Amino acid sequence: MTQATSHTGAVKAHQPAEPDVGEAPEAPSTRERILNVALDLFTEKGFDGASLREVAERLGVTKAAIYYHFASKDDILMALHMRLHEFGKDALSQMTEGPVTLERWGKLLDEILGQMLAQRKLFLLHERNQAALEKLHREVHDAEHEDIQDKFHRVLADPRVLVRDRVRMAGSFGAVFAALFMSGDAFEGTSNQELGDLVRQTVRDILV
Repeated sequence: MTQATSHTGAVKAHQPAEPDVGEAPEAPSTRERILNVALDLFTEKGFDGASLREVAERLGVTKAAIYYHFASKDDILMALHMRLHEFGKDALSQMTEGPVTLERWGKLLDEILGQMLAQRKLFLLHERNQAALEKLHREVHDAEHEDIQDKFHRVLADPRVLVRDRVRMAGSFGAVFAALFMSGDAFEGTSNQELGDLVRQTVRDILV
């Protein structure tokens, strides 16, 4: 039986690289700063409870500056949601190029998990603002969502991979998303390091 790969090296790969001496980290754009502040406010106060005025005040800009980048508060929420679509997008595309082994799948999940932990607050945002998110509809969002689902389905439906392995792959993928996307507040007091280690161990248990 194919064994899942060790994730010890992968954990280090997700640690941010130190900038070169004398090289300052690139500052986030105004658009990204707006999204980051809105993420904090929407998570703390709820989408309906936070206003664009509060976003502007926390940033130290005018509401006009917010409207220069976003037409409405709904657009900000959708932009935050679209960040989720970036998790594992490139890695999943690579998986469609050939048969997937459990080892390669384990590496894919480790990459996705690292990205998800770095943006963990997004999952709290979604859990606390489900009603507002369900009201939003964007053609671009739906198209990207369907594309990701299609890639995922093609990988799991590949007849060149044993069914028992494909079931393990699906189960381990579900474990990652259940631990971060569906649990939300349940693990809020757990550090990223501890949660990441526990999820990786769960993935290994499923894939072995």
